[in-house]
Amino acid sequence: MVEMDTDKLIEALAADARPIRPLAPLSRRVTAWLAVALSAVAMVVGLMGLRPDLAGKLSEAMFALQQVAALGTAIAAAVAALAAGVPGERRWKLWLPSVPLAVWLGSLGHQCWQEWLRLGSHGMEFHPDFACVPGIAMVGLVPAVAMVVMLRRGAPFHPRTMMALGTLAAAALADFGLRLFHAADAALMVLVWQMGTVVLFTAVAGLAGPTVLAARGRM
Repeated sequence: MVEMDTDKLIEALAADARPIRPLAPLSRRVTAWLAVALSAVAMVVGLMGLRPDLAGKLSEAMFALQQVAALGTAIAAAVAALAAGVPGERRWKLWLPSVPLAVWLGSLGHQCWQEWLRLGSHGMEFHPDFACVPGIAMVGLVPAVAMVVMLRRGAPFHPRTMMALGTLAAAALADFGLRLFHAADAALMVLVWQMGTVVLFTAVAGLAGPTVLAARGRM
């Protein structure tokens, strides 16, 4: 059996050790992401131009509720995604987006029902709106990249969950921005094309989580 000099082993390990900066507090990381993400969304919305009927739409309770719910989903999902990469964080934080997301989906479902009662089958007319997919991708690009950078600085204990929640945050914020310049408010269209795009991006990113977060740095 080969004997090992403990002192030499410690010296060898210390020589290869790299300085590690601890992660910033969760609240500071979420605030930093929001600062970058909201600035990027505001820039895109400014370039595209606000929809001409925005003032009137914001006075409608249902539209305002859906916008607040989308923004709340983005913030809650960002908290959950960043918390998932911190050892010892409370597991209940992963479920934070469920409440605003349920309100968001519920408001769209209620609007569908109201449009059906008021307009009948005409209220459920469906047609392609392919602009939603690239629109959400365009608005959410910078928020998504910023989120990936921050997630890679944490510990990838649950890479699929982290990526899914992070993408949900970026996509929900992108949809919030999209509706400020894209005048498509029929509930069924919003539910299928806009919410469908959010779900699609979230699912695909979740599957890619282990690959994207495999190589990570430290803050």
